[in-house]
Amino acid sequence: MNDVTDSLALFRQMKASVRGSEKYLLVGIDVAKNKHHAFFGTPNGRTLRKNMVFDNSLKGFENLRGLAGDLKSQHGLVEVVYGLEPTASYHKPLAEYLLRQKEQVVYVSNLAVAKNRALLDGRWDKNDKKDAANVADLVGQSRCLFYELPHENLRELRSLIGFRIKLKKEEHALKMRLRNNVFAQFFPELDQLYIKAGQPDDLILSIAEHCLDPREIAAMEFDAFLKLITKRKIRIEQEKRLRELWEVAGESVGCLVHDAAKWEAKSLVSQLKSVRETVKGNEQLMAQAAKQFPEYECLLSIPGFGPIVSAMVLAAIGNPLRFQNQGQVVRLAGLDLSAERSGKNSNSAKPVISKQGKSALRYALVQAAMVASTANPVIRNYFSKLLKGRELERGINLKMKVKLAAKLLVVAWTLMKNREHFKPSCFTG
Repeated sequence: MNDVTDSLALFRQMKASVRGSEKYLLVGIDVAKNKHHAFFGTPNGRTLRKNMVFDNSLKGFENLRGLAGDLKSQHGLVEVVYGLEPTASYHKPLAEYLLRQKEQVVYVSNLAVAKNRALLDGRWDKNDKKDAANVADLVGQSRCLFYELPHENLRELRSLIGFRIKLKKEEHALKMRLRNNVFAQFFPELDQLYIKAGQPDDLILSIAEHCLDPREIAAMEFDAFLKLITKRKIRIEQEKRLRELWEVAGESVGCLVHDAAKWEAKSLVSQLKSVRETVKGNEQLMAQAAKQFPEYECLLSIPGFGPIVSAMVLAAIGNPLRFQNQGQVVRLAGLDLSAERSGKNSNSAKPVISKQGKSALRYALVQAAMVASTANPVIRNYFSKLLKGRELERGINLKMKVKLAAKLLVVAWTLMKNREHFKPSCFTG
């Protein structure tokens, strides 16, 4: 904790004094998979070395530090600042190496890099050599962000959450392939059952796996059909939907089902089940990793915050003391408001959320807001006040839930800082 606090203090000091300074050596690095490009310069625009290409290896990293040290001594500079643009995961080994060597590392956002590239001379073409200079220029303008090397437990949790996000995307892709490639072509009525169910439950997947052809279903008695696709007792509403499907199977407009289609359906169902099992195991590991943090119990006490949302908020915020105010926390999720006001007055400008932060966290918070705004009486009353007088505005319900999501994030950050549990006063005080 102290190391992070000290690093933050150094970063803030550097950011406040770097513009036009004569004491900093800026090293802008364009990160790639196998080789990196580095630019060495000063905040006042002096170029010390245009381009250094070094390998993504220990020897390459040592060569980078060696050259930076030589240039620092030759030109009488005091401190070295390394600037990186996050590129997939390629930048992480280099950043971690530099941080463990007690070097000062910052990063610049991809959006800032893209916008600054054209500003440098009005017609900047993109290449590795110039991109490194672009990164150094942004650091010299103090347009950089703190690069955190989190504790091992936090890194583990973040890794699990990142993997879950990928798995959920894969799960969604498989569901859409089943709906749009298989059901829509061979059994459109099954897709309607899919919509009614809200998701491809086990019964729908069982139909796709065992009897995709509606003509086969029509040739069976209902009891035989039910026995084929169910392995346990089902609810009355489920049996009703299946009977509707069995009745319309004989009049299905689907194409003839060939063996390749049956194999594809079985394969997709198998993959979907496998991904779901992996997600389940991943979420169990997430819960175990999150329990190592005392702040986790504080987050679980917030209405609408289940194990997944709590773990995601915990991983995103990390050390709550690294944020100076609630505006920084809201920007973390991209829930901060921005508006185009050029040539307009404040009344005509329409603010929208920036969406520049963590999209998965933003989605999770909105889902939590939807639950909290109906399940908790205190938050329900707070949400009603937000809506009061604006009930007839188009889309206002979702807008206010997004606003509530931002409020929940600020509450979560406050509880993490103070290590307190949720109290109704968080929304009434």
